[in-house]
Amino acid sequence: MLREVCPEPREEILRFAQNDRRRRAQNDMAQPDRQKGLPVPEREVLHVDMDAFFASVEQQVFPFLRGRPIGVCGDPDSRTVVAAASYEAKRKGVKTAMTLPEARRLCPEIVLVPGCPARYVDTSVRIIAYYATLTDLVEVFSIDEAFLDVTSTGHLFGGPEAVAKKIKDWLKETFGLTCSVGIAPNKLLAKLVGELHKPDGLTRVRQSEVPALMEETRVEELCGIGHKTTEKLHQLGIRTCAELGRYPERELVRLFGIVGAHLHKMGSGEDESPVMACYHEPPVKSMGHSFTLDKDTRDMAEIRKHLLQLSEQVGRRLRQDSFAGRTVTLVLRYADFTTLARQRSLKAFIDDGFRIYSTALKLFEELYQPPRLVRLLGVSVSGLVRHLHQDSLFDTERNQSLSQTIDRLNTRLGEFSISRGTLIEPAPGPRVISPAWRPQKHAKDRRPAPAQRATTSLTSADPTRTK
Repeated sequence: MLREVCPEPREEILRFAQNDRRRRAQNDMAQPDRQKGLPVPEREVLHVDMDAFFASVEQQVFPFLRGRPIGVCGDPDSRTVVAAASYEAKRKGVKTAMTLPEARRLCPEIVLVPGCPARYVDTSVRIIAYYATLTDLVEVFSIDEAFLDVTSTGHLFGGPEAVAKKIKDWLKETFGLTCSVGIAPNKLLAKLVGELHKPDGLTRVRQSEVPALMEETRVEELCGIGHKTTEKLHQLGIRTCAELGRYPERELVRLFGIVGAHLHKMGSGEDESPVMACYHEPPVKSMGHSFTLDKDTRDMAEIRKHLLQLSEQVGRRLRQDSFAGRTVTLVLRYADFTTLARQRSLKAFIDDGFRIYSTALKLFEELYQPPRLVRLLGVSVSGLVRHLHQDSLFDTERNQSLSQTIDRLNTRLGEFSISRGTLIEPAPGPRVISPAWRPQKHAKDRRPAPAQRATTSLTSADPTRTK
């Protein structure tokens, strides 16, 4: 039987942090330190990044995988990519999102392990709960990354570096996992320096050291600057962050629009964005699913089946969070990787999978160019509103009750246990975790099904034990 591995958040720490921030805010409004000429306290932000998270979890659950190059993926016998690679595999050149044939070419001895999202979610939720014992400002960046603002609580544990070491010791003792931690005056720099010494690193940069760091750092190393932006900056002769910070802001705004002002600040190592507590939910703009087919196909029966499954998945997610939307988007990718998208706005807001499917199918028929082979399909709904209840010919109380009953049964028995006849044998879903994953959406499902708990979760007593 599983035991809880992390204590409840320390209420006195959380109250102190909240009261301290409230007091500072009141003082700032009355007599800002900057206006008085007094030094402003330096923010202390931690970026904690789990090392090869999925792969490391699998190596702890299955000891025979330790020390071996492994790649976590979907079904190794189907067309999929590497979701995470162990450091043994990374040293051979294997990277995330690499196709399996390429991974095998670089590392013939690689062990491909089917991913287990429930195991990673369970472990992540427990880790995040531990972070909350150190500060109430914990922002989940992804399932294996988080920002912690310890400006108000760090001194209770001996400072930010002591907090980082405390986290690393707890992870090692509890799960047998390692993490890399960056400490800096803001989130941008914390993430940057956290990447400098992986795995199991701990790096801190103080405000006085930022100018020298910016001189040495290339622009593409900053989070938020992608390949296309890097190319444009290189064309301007901008290679390092310091060069970006010295470039005229007005010229950057002319070339990049409003983003130019943000790029200018990034080049100087400035980032005023706060660490948003994990209970803060950013506005949801859309919900969608996509699926890479096992084999390229032009079979319309199979394509319709995949579209229906994707639409039902989207509809269920909408209903779970009490959303409805009126814009349906279809994404179509051909075998040559040509990708097309088309959307249609409806008169009414919908959350029913079959109505989403009807619109998605019409969009597909408009986009598809036979006899081209289809590689990937995606369906999403945007233009969302929450808690909208409509009574119409198609949204009767009876239909809503039926959908809710089916949702509850599928939650209890597994997705598509109850489904339309067309999906009696549903196409296999991808073993992925959405980048939009946040712990509050999974807290109530933080443990796997009862029959699997002993074999799919890490425990505090023995992180390697399985039954």
